[in-house]
Amino acid sequence: MNVFALIRAEFQKVLTTRIWWILLLVLVVYVAMLAGFLGAAFGGSFGSASEVPPVPTEQLSAVIYSVATAIGYVFPLMLGTLSVTGEFRHQTLTPTFLATPRRGRVLLAKIVALSVFGAIYGVGALIGSIGAGAGVFAITDLDNGLGDQDLWLLFARSVLAMALWAAIGVGVGALVPNQVAAIVIVLAFTQFVEPILRTVASFVSWAADLGNYLPGAAGDALVGASIYGSLGMAAGEATVVEWWQGGLILAAYAVVATVLGYLIAWRSDVT
Repeated sequence: MNVFALIRAEFQKVLTTRIWWILLLVLVVYVAMLAGFLGAAFGGSFGSASEVPPVPTEQLSAVIYSVATAIGYVFPLMLGTLSVTGEFRHQTLTPTFLATPRRGRVLLAKIVALSVFGAIYGVGALIGSIGAGAGVFAITDLDNGLGDQDLWLLFARSVLAMALWAAIGVGVGALVPNQVAAIVIVLAFTQFVEPILRTVASFVSWAADLGNYLPGAAGDALVGASIYGSLGMAAGEATVVEWWQGGLILAAYAVVATVLGYLIAWRSDVT
């Protein structure tokens, strides 16, 4: 079976389940609620001259819209992880490997297919954050920034970031084939471990540069804006990482996780 047929098969595997559109729906609603709330909270602070706004006016729209990736990245990451661990759990990899003994091709096809779904998640998340954020800006008489070309480049990088997060999820799933363990690891790291590490890095000078190499921080650098930075959770004295450097760091995580997963679990007996 050639690579294109394998990619088509991987698309069909995802589309025949409900989890992909359930996660997408939750992502859009969740991001829209957060973007609307944060847009109202930050935008409302401009109404009082006695208050110092937490985000400069010219950066507010980018920060609010970037909630799509800064918060929503866990969804494509989870989808990529579930797409692999589900196959280990239900042993659907067995007939796939019998039809295609070259397992590396199967893993490559899965990465390509899930990266496309990650990009779709990126578009959906942006629809949620832009829709809610721009709506709040209209109510508060703030510029929605949608006429800025740089903001549209941020949107493009956001879609790329979400695609890379889905690829990382595939690597995590291959590395940790036990579905329950993989889910716990993903949620624990994204919701607790990394936010704590990024907060520590923002206060400890020697750790500031190291904080840029955490996956979430690299994703934020690729996008070019983040709610974490506005809340003081970015490395304050760190060397600024360019967007393309953040993209390379995020891609490196995907490559390392995938290679380790291939070497450790993907080549093992799945029956």
